[in-house]
Amino acid sequence: MNFPAELKYTKDHEWVRVEGDEAVIGITDFAQRELGDIVFVDINTVGEEVAANEVFGTIEAVKTVSDLFMPVTATVVAINDAIDASPELVNTDPYGEGWIIRAKLADLADIDGLLSAEDYKSEVNV
Repeated sequence: MNFPAELKYTKDHEWVRVEGDEAVIGITDFAQRELGDIVFVDINTVGEEVAANEVFGTIEAVKTVSDLFMPVTATVVAINDAIDASPELVNTDPYGEGWIIRAKLADLADIDGLLSAEDYKSEVNV
């Protein structure tokens, strides 16, 4: 499994890449493997500030639907249009083309409370 060191992670299996005052957010390689084939991603929070640990959308796999949790307090500014047409991108490239949202961070310091790649690997026991 892949856990890029430059990203931050949550115990709920989301990853965060900071780009200036924005964060690109998706689900981890571990999470997409656990879910199986992704068939739909539903985000209805564009333009809204979502508090850390609150649900910002759902992700649907063949056998289950899971909530997506905001890693840090942020305003959702964009969703990845590519995953509307091709939700399988979340499976094939979870850290690249399969990103889910972009969000404007309320406080950049919130990132410090997230897990490093090594901490996340320990969390999921891989």
